[in-house]
Amino acid sequence: MAKNADQKLKLLYLLKILLRETDAEHALSMAEILERLEQAGLRAERKSIYDDFAALERFGCPVERRRGENHTVGYYVEARMFELPELKLLVDAVQSSNFITRQKSRVLIEKLSGLASRWEAQSLQRQVHLSDRVKTMNESIYYNVDQIHTAILHNARITFHYFDWTVQKEKRLRRGGALYCVSPWALTWSEGNYYLVAFDGEYGDIKHFRVDKMLHIAVTDQRREGQGKFRQFDMARYSQKVFGMFGGREETVTLECQNDLAGVIIDRFGRDVTLFPTKDTFMVSVSVMVSNNFFSWVLQFGGRMRIVAPGDVVKEMQALLREVSEVYK
Repeated sequence: MAKNADQKLKLLYLLKILLRETDAEHALSMAEILERLEQAGLRAERKSIYDDFAALERFGCPVERRRGENHTVGYYVEARMFELPELKLLVDAVQSSNFITRQKSRVLIEKLSGLASRWEAQSLQRQVHLSDRVKTMNESIYYNVDQIHTAILHNARITFHYFDWTVQKEKRLRRGGALYCVSPWALTWSEGNYYLVAFDGEYGDIKHFRVDKMLHIAVTDQRREGQGKFRQFDMARYSQKVFGMFGGREETVTLECQNDLAGVIIDRFGRDVTLFPTKDTFMVSVSVMVSNNFFSWVLQFGGRMRIVAPGDVVKEMQALLREVSEVYK
């Protein structure tokens, strides 16, 4: 191989060795660096390595040095595309996502680990073993997401089948197997699941669908509908209104809450929400999608939160409580 080609290859291998073998806590001596390069079939002299260090610094990847025991000098790379806390955050997001299968989770985490030094990668792997959450069984979700993005890019509607699981753990298509045809506008992640937010022209309304429950997605040559609905669409506000991504009718409800639930309300509805304090409680009016999931959210706080208005929503809550009470008689 030509000398110039060897030099280019040496620089690439040197960067790979430093990124994988070193970090702020682990350095390599010059002798160890030369040994690693020789194992890769590349011979080098110390002076050429120093020249490579200078080239890496000009490239934006400075090689740090520190003195260790017996006055030995170690070299390491600290600056990386992702810091270790950021990688831990990404690993936890992958691990906690219901829509990513176990197999794909392992593959993605392995790739994320490759962005850290091998020492830091060990702490990422230890983090993985702390969690064992339920994962989707639909491996085709990645292709579903790609098809949806393609449809959004080309301003096109999509068709698909939508299914539920039966007691026998079999897929049962909704609508008797008839195709859904909607205009996709956004993808969102809620409570570990991936959802498509779309305009359903048949009902003239915004709807959402679990992406891992969609089958046989096809991009059509029909243009999307619902531009008016989505012109001022705010995904954050939509997520605030919808509980567990279960739909319902939109209502402004008034809640009476114990004062210690102020943080709960702010976390759910944002800091812009207005709280009206009384002696031991406060009142708040918020826009929600009224559904059993919303009622369940209120009930988890027991008597510390109650729906005050409107009257029809209060009656729905009372009816639900009677129904549940009958079940437990």
